Amino acid sequence: MTGDQAQIVALRALEWIATDADTLGAFLAAAGIGPERLRAGAADPDFLAAVLDFLTEGDARIRAFCEATGLPPTAPMAARAALPGGGQVHWT
Repeated sequence: MTGDQAQIVALRALEWIATDADTLGAFLAAAGIGPERLRAGAADPDFLAAVLDFLTEGDARIRAFCEATGLPPTAPMAARAALPGGGQVHWT
């Protein structure tokens, strides 16, 4: 997945998160931001990476997002890997 494709997946995830007040509230609390930061964050690859980090914290969120968008369940993690800080860590 390219960086541009990953950003599109992340923007779709942000849109999906924003459609549910509880999920949006949980995201804003986890990110430590207010809703006014969402619009500016949408243009920031690091912010979009945080959106995908939040989304991929739970299988239920991934399933619900992918069912709603028609994306395969592997898409959020593939997108996350293509954004800043998403590379694999090799500890050896």
